[in-house]
Amino acid sequence: MAPWPELEETNKYIEESCSKQNQMMPPKEEETPKGEAVSLGNQMELLPAYSTITLMADQEPKDEVDPWDMPVLQNTGVRWSELDRKGKVLCVSKGIVKLILLLGLLYLFVCSLDVLSSAFQLVGGKAAGDIFKDGSVLSNPVAGLVIGVLVTVMVQSSSTSSSIVVSMVASSLLSVPLAIPIIMGANIGTSVTNTIVALMQAGDRNEFRRAFAGATVHDFFNWLSVFVLLPLEVASGYLYRLTTIIVDSFHLESGESAPELLKVITDPFTKLIIQLDKSVISKIATGDKSASNESLVKTWCKTKTSLIAQNVTVPSPENCTSPDLCWLDGDSTWTLKNYSSTEYLKKCNHIFAGTTLYDSAVGIILLALSLLVLCTCLILIVKLLNSVLKGQVASVIKKTLNTDFPFPFSWLTGYLAMLVGAGMTFIVQSSSVFTSAITPLVGIGVISIERAYPLTLGSNIGTTTTAILAALASPGSTLKYSLQIALCHFFFNVSGIILWYPIPFMRLPIRLAKGLGNITAKYRWFAIFYLLVCFFLIPLLVFALSMAGWQYLVGVCVPILALLLLVIIVNVLQAKQPRLLPQVFRSWDFLPVWMHSLRPWDNVITSTMSACGRYCCCCCCKCCRGKGADPAAKEKPVKAMEGHDNPVSLADEENNLSADKTKQTDLSITAL
Repeated sequence: MAPWPELEETNKYIEESCSKQNQMMPPKEEETPKGEAVSLGNQMELLPAYSTITLMADQEPKDEVDPWDMPVLQNTGVRWSELDRKGKVLCVSKGIVKLILLLGLLYLFVCSLDVLSSAFQLVGGKAAGDIFKDGSVLSNPVAGLVIGVLVTVMVQSSSTSSSIVVSMVASSLLSVPLAIPIIMGANIGTSVTNTIVALMQAGDRNEFRRAFAGATVHDFFNWLSVFVLLPLEVASGYLYRLTTIIVDSFHLESGESAPELLKVITDPFTKLIIQLDKSVISKIATGDKSASNESLVKTWCKTKTSLIAQNVTVPSPENCTSPDLCWLDGDSTWTLKNYSSTEYLKKCNHIFAGTTLYDSAVGIILLALSLLVLCTCLILIVKLLNSVLKGQVASVIKKTLNTDFPFPFSWLTGYLAMLVGAGMTFIVQSSSVFTSAITPLVGIGVISIERAYPLTLGSNIGTTTTAILAALASPGSTLKYSLQIALCHFFFNVSGIILWYPIPFMRLPIRLAKGLGNITAKYRWFAIFYLLVCFFLIPLLVFALSMAGWQYLVGVCVPILALLLLVIIVNVLQAKQPRLLPQVFRSWDFLPVWMHSLRPWDNVITSTMSACGRYCCCCCCKCCRGKGADPAAKEKPVKAMEGHDNPVSLADEENNLSADKTKQTDLSITAL
């Protein structure tokens, strides 16, 4: 077939444009492997085939980019040497202002975390105390583990749950061996805060991938440590025996209060918002029925309790407090008893002092406000860091944080990062605050996940040293138990570090966190699903089965764990040695798609969310129209409009449409 004349004209046009471009651009030279210079100016004569397949092949990326590579933070400003005096002064002033704003946002960020913890205690504090009351459930170590997770998630503070455990052990309601699984669960529950913080960076897929992996590396470390160390503790009791030897070797005396470095700065602001009486939760956990009617919101900040001796009548002399303080007066027996009298001296000055709202209502209000401030501060912090960390500043910070020591001592870099994490956590007095602060840094690419891992492990050690200092300041009645529980927490984290850090092959939390980060970057709803399942649904299910009895717990959990173990083994063999498996099990294609892929679930969730969005928009539009319409216009009867077709005008319209289509076809052929 002869080619179309339009195509020949198009080829001439392409050749003319290419020749003009060659005349405008100077010819480049390229050296061959032999060193001969070859001119590139005359190589534009032979044009490639302009087919769809070729264009698609050219658009495909030749080199796949690793999503876990550190992003290059480029400098978009003017160099320092090119600035004049006024420009330098302005640049320094901007840097100082940004630094002040960054410190202020960090202060509000930490304060919002403190208020968030108080809000969770108001919403679920009494329920957490009720959970601890059932001693028969706590005798099961698995139930104790999930109770520790649930209570810490409810109150958003591992120190609060640890103090409840200490008070129960001191009251002989709980033994130290049964308290150890609860402490392990508290170690898991405290990692939910930075996972929530990572959700705020879901706007950018790559940032969300890194941030969520940097947050969940803490979760995987805690879960893997529990899976290994809890059965070992139940079988051998090594943590209890080790801490008993250490505590018995000490000559314990009650000391001064533990240092509170960060709370000195944050308490003046947070105490203006809310103050809690945390002893109410401990009273509920220890079985004090009167505490269930008390409010967690503190009303009186300064009180004075004094003992008053009063003469009272008793049924018989055996009921007297002492034989020396017992006498008869006619038919009545009298004795002397001491009564405590509380004198209220100063009222609290926070916003909710003397409020008539329920604790749950106050908690919901504070929860909404603290989450709003937390999200706002985090977004602004990320934007400020992106504007500050550019050029030389970014390169210096990245080299300082992510560079290893020279070859013979490169293995020491991670342990130095652990010391830094422990020291910073000791300063801020909270592992949640420290890990939540480094999560956005991991997201924007300043800290790698390989460096964030030892920093997180050091943070675990730092929070236990704070608990040990707080235990040493406890009163004499609870000093031994609080110190032993704090030491159990410390050696649990040390044992986990020995398992999952020194040998590079055993650093499974990093690989698992990266895999979860890839999934959540592709399906962002999976991050919320992960939070709900791991920190709420699974602990609640195990707790419910524990309430039913250990037979139900074993009958349900053991088959599920065996199935999960089988799936993990098959997945490893499919990736490493598929020839060892039968032909059917070399892939999961024999199962329905929804059982081995998230794509069908993603389609369902996406379509559901879009349908809900359309429904909400339609409802809002109808409401707006209903409010904006004139009520008098609604009462007027609407006349039905009738339309009649005019055959002459319809024929003219059809002729015009056919003519327009012919012109469009000619134009498209000419363009080709």
